[in-house]
Amino acid sequence: MKPSLQQSFGLCVRALRQEQGLTQVVFSEKCGFYQTYLSRIENGQANPTLNAMEVIAVGLGLTVFELFERVRQASELVKK
Repeated sequence: MKPSLQQSFGLCVRALRQEQGLTQVVFSEKCGFYQTYLSRIENGQANPTLNAMEVIAVGLGLTVFELFERVRQASELVKK
């Protein structure tokens, strides 16, 4: 079964964060979020606002559009 957009977004954020060698604690502090909130986003249990998505993108060194392109690419891989 294909993951939901919420799940795909979270998995992509986790992968990008880990690629940069950032822990959840460090990245959540960088974004100004509680670590538990970031954990819920990465696990597909929280539905972040557009503003939160932009903060995450900037924290990863991306624009929100680049982040969504990465999410799209990752979800395409799951389809195959």
